[in-house]
Amino acid sequence: MQTILGSNGQIGQELAKALHQTHTKDIRLVSRKPIRVNVTDELVSADLLKYEEANKAIAGSDIVYLTAGLPMDSELWEAQFPLMMANVIKACQVNQSKLVFFDNTYMYAKTAAIQDENSPFEPVGRKSAVRAQLAEMVLQAMATSDLQALICRAPEFYGPGKTQSITNTMIFNPIKNKKSIKVPVSASTLRTLIWTPDASRAMALLGNTESAYGQTWHLPCEDSLTYQEMIALAQSITGEKLEYSVVKLWQFKLGSYVNHNLKELQELLPRYQVDNHFGSDKFKAAFPEFTITPIDSGIRQILGEAD
Repeated sequence: MQTILGSNGQIGQELAKALHQTHTKDIRLVSRKPIRVNVTDELVSADLLKYEEANKAIAGSDIVYLTAGLPMDSELWEAQFPLMMANVIKACQVNQSKLVFFDNTYMYAKTAAIQDENSPFEPVGRKSAVRAQLAEMVLQAMATSDLQALICRAPEFYGPGKTQSITNTMIFNPIKNKKSIKVPVSASTLRTLIWTPDASRAMALLGNTESAYGQTWHLPCEDSLTYQEMIALAQSITGEKLEYSVVKLWQFKLGSYVNHNLKELQELLPRYQVDNHFGSDKFKAAFPEFTITPIDSGIRQILGEAD
């Protein structure tokens, strides 16, 4: 049995597809209101903030994938994410289940330095501090207990369906819907993005590779591009001239006084001022047969989707 915690999100949904296609048909989807992806999926409703429910959801699982998310709210993250992680780690230990933790890059320094699996945690901001805490909890459990676990880390998403990211929201969705394109902070700094189905396929592969455990892995991405270059690719695909405007830091700051979502976004925006280099050479060397979706193919798929 392989169990996905937080199965209703885009990563969880794509992970269920990847596991079913390549690794196992014995899949359990866990959420407060789980939605079936494959006809053979087992559905379990659970609140991971309650240990008894987390334990029941994990019982009998060989591998557990933690992909659960929360709304972008610092207070909520501080109150709920560490408790959720503590419950999941304990339940995995009790049930002797392997843990695969899907992580992000919030805790890394917001500089142009290349990010790899050995990059130090330098969190700035409340949500970044929470993400560093969660990763440290897994690393500590891996080092001091009998928990078999791995961390797979991804940069910002772009992708099909209901993929949620700044890039989808401000760039690709507006292009698809013929709305105004708003580039966050800078059109000329490099960004590393990961195609959400690639992230889930890679996570499924790692989870089913015994030698991958006890390590942190950066999930595979194509080379970084600027938003200017991404929009040029979209323009060549659509055959339409695409105009865009850049939303400066001061404009986001001004909007944050009246918009809670923009307020929560403030700590993440400095990373858009500098080039972002997310290195995934370790994964590419270990799994040379893994095919990364070219960004022009990804953009073409997003733009070709029906609303």
